[in-house]
Amino acid sequence: MKIYALDTNIISFFMQNNEDVQRKFVETIDNGDNIIIPPIAYYEVKRGLLHKPTPKKEKLFEELCRVYKVVEMEKDCYDIAAEVYADTRKKGESIEDADILIASMCIANDYTLVTHNMKHFKDIDGLTVVDWCS
Repeated sequence: MKIYALDTNIISFFMQNNEDVQRKFVETIDNGDNIIIPPIAYYEVKRGLLHKPTPKKEKLFEELCRVYKVVEMEKDCYDIAAEVYADTRKKGESIEDADILIASMCIANDYTLVTHNMKHFKDIDGLTVVDWCS
């Protein structure tokens, strides 16, 4: 059984009724795999909904969070995040902290990250990434 962790953009696509993303949700569950929501993605979506309130999307997001668990991050995730930050900086690259934290949680727990921002995550060692929009 695989566990898929949703990046913020995938949650947004789901809430916009993106057919590819919604089909992948169904396929994943039908295959007996699980879907989780990283706390950083939860925060990013929630802050956007509070900044620009949309009651219909807020309700949909609340339902999504009831169906798919919002997981917590353990200390080892932050240790991995610090390593990822240092590694990318040594390579002369820069990745936003939110992306590093989501990636580190996936690495620590052997989750597959689902994103449409493949370029943000492509150079992170030990991370498995898929795009449900293609």
